[in-house]
Amino acid sequence: MFTLNKTVFALVSALAFVPASAQTPPSQSPAGASTKGVELKGKAPVNPQTLRVQLPKPQEAVLSNGLRVALLEDHKLPTFSMQLWFNGGGLADPPEKRGVAMVTASLLREGTKQRSSREIAEQLATLGASLSSSSAPSSGESSVALTGLSDNIDATLALAADVVRNPTFPAAELDKYRARFLAQLQIQRANPGFQAQEQFMRAIYGEHPGGLVVPSEEVIKQLTSADLAAFHAARYRPNNGFVIAHGDIGLKELVAKLERAFGDWSKADLNKVSLAQPKGPAKSRVLLVDRPGSVQTSLWIGALGIERNSDDYFAVLVMNHILGGGPASRLFMNLREDKGYTYGVYSSFTGTTFPGVVVASTDVRTAVTEGAMHELNQELQRIASEPVSAQELTNARRALVGRFALSLDSPQSLMANLATQKIYRLPADYWDTYPQRVESVSPSDIQRVAKKYYDRDRLQIVAVGDAKQVGEVLKKYGTVEPVSPM
Repeated sequence: MFTLNKTVFALVSALAFVPASAQTPPSQSPAGASTKGVELKGKAPVNPQTLRVQLPKPQEAVLSNGLRVALLEDHKLPTFSMQLWFNGGGLADPPEKRGVAMVTASLLREGTKQRSSREIAEQLATLGASLSSSSAPSSGESSVALTGLSDNIDATLALAADVVRNPTFPAAELDKYRARFLAQLQIQRANPGFQAQEQFMRAIYGEHPGGLVVPSEEVIKQLTSADLAAFHAARYRPNNGFVIAHGDIGLKELVAKLERAFGDWSKADLNKVSLAQPKGPAKSRVLLVDRPGSVQTSLWIGALGIERNSDDYFAVLVMNHILGGGPASRLFMNLREDKGYTYGVYSSFTGTTFPGVVVASTDVRTAVTEGAMHELNQELQRIASEPVSAQELTNARRALVGRFALSLDSPQSLMANLATQKIYRLPADYWDTYPQRVESVSPSDIQRVAKKYYDRDRLQIVAVGDAKQVGEVLKKYGTVEPVSPM
């Protein structure tokens, strides 16, 4: 599947414990095991000249209707995987129907002109296949993922083509989805961390759809099957997407099978998605959602960040890892291991076709809100004002490169990497040179991006907690603006 030289192999062997992705949202990150007092041994040397990964090169073709195909051929197992990506996620939603892309994707396999939802599920099970589809309110794309056995590829592709091309979005299924969504939303908004996330994204993006965490109840209540069908007809088109496949099949054979399943799928005139770039807030603010009697305070501190193809990406990646990317990070070792303020504290960053966010977040006991705010503020200042140590930088590089190398055994990771490269138009050698790009990040790079993106003059501080107990604490960081729960 790929080749890895001896240095990288040794590095991977030494890093079997590497934590989850540095871009995992803080609210979803596991607390992880304590690393206090741990001494790291057996570290492999990291040489920028030898960390060279040769990834499998995709074979590419275009169907007669314009659908682009990229195949990572691999005959080790009698299986195949396929992803269809369409340029049209939540960012393509009509302004008055923010959420239609998400619901369309969620109901794609709930019935077609030929098959009921139950028949689709039963046939997938019989074929040993799986099919899922997804989109998000603030995403640029909608996607369909398919896996199956290579012996059953014709029948599996025929079923997938019916689901992708001919969904009917039955009203009964939409009603079920609506009821589940509204019930889940109530549960989510009872969680102070979720409330903090929503308020933080609104503080950064305002009304820009890039900041939408979940659609509004009003939109979900008003959506109809006709709305979903209209979005599907406009965005799920062969000339508006591409296919990435992996597995036990050759390109010529795959193209022939895709032509049979998708070749007569008609193109459409596409409306270009055009959105203004978010500018972010012009000044720092402190926003407080009062939660009377709350035993904890949820804190989110951050600002507008980078686009995915930014030249600053790798510097931000390494900076984030050192700041709060896992259980060996500064934030974790300070607020959890040393001070005992929280079970977990993390930083993360995002970025797509428009700037994402950089953010540090945690949930702490109400009584230690003052100490937690002090330490969060100190760590954000420190990473911007002082060069990171040589040991910290070495450990961060090693963890990031090791994590990347370990991921290359996963077909899903290889496909995701290729999709990222295509969506954001990254260089052809982007993933081949990933280790060297991580290794090239210097302490001055880290300081520069920390100053730039965690700019104190534009930081947004969002707290959800008991205003009577934490209001005075927050005043030390600016004028406190009370905001209502969403």
